[in-house]
Amino acid sequence: MATQAPPYRPVLPGFPPDDTAHGNGGSAIAVTMRYAPLAFLLGMFVPVLEIDGQPVPASWGRVVTSVALGQHHVHVHVPYLMPSRIGAAETTVLAVSGRTVELEYRAPLLSFLHGNLGVPPQRYPGLVAAVALLVLAVTLLGCGCLGIILSALS
Repeated sequence: MATQAPPYRPVLPGFPPDDTAHGNGGSAIAVTMRYAPLAFLLGMFVPVLEIDGQPVPASWGRVVTSVALGQHHVHVHVPYLMPSRIGAAETTVLAVSGRTVELEYRAPLLSFLHGNLGVPPQRYPGLVAAVALLVLAVTLLGCGCLGIILSALS
């Protein structure tokens, strides 16, 4: 599914076509990459951003890249230890004259899930499952500590 930066200006009489050969009417793709505070370890890894298969220097936050007019394939993932890539996400966008296509990438909270990449705002994949696992772990820890205290008192 292509994302188009509004407004689209068709080639009509009275509107000269854009001259892409001379850089007239250039376009850009801006990708804002984020990770959830619960997944703070992802901050130690630099995300990988590729546009049309070409690597783009990236970091967490907003990255703006000039592109030619037309359709572009955007891919983002986070290199990690195990598995080697987490949160892979991709989309196709349509860059039009003089506009910046805004995208947002959200890294997942669980390493086996895909990330979300698209028009902002996006949601963190796996948020409900991660919070449920955290609540379960805290509950089990609390029960264990309570059991140790009660066995020591009797």
